[in-house]
Amino acid sequence: MSDHHLDLKGLKCPLPALRTGKALASLAPGEVLHVTCTDGMAAIDIPHLIQQRGDRLLEYEAAKDHLYFMIERGAPKEPSTED
Repeated sequence: MSDHHLDLKGLKCPLPALRTGKALASLAPGEVLHVTCTDGMAAIDIPHLIQQRGDRLLEYEAAKDHLYFMIERGAPKEPSTED
């Protein structure tokens, strides 16, 4: 497994969450994505995205000039059979 890095500094909502989701979708389960961004809304959007997708937030840092997320790709969710 390898680590992947995504620099989203300067992008505004909703782009950090959208690009994080796209990057996670391209990873194999267990791989790690490191995301750095500057948009304050990402502090809400990215954890919500992670929870919805079933991935795992390993580390979060809110520094003065950036946000940092370390995310582990979870197993793919099974399709819902509910109507």
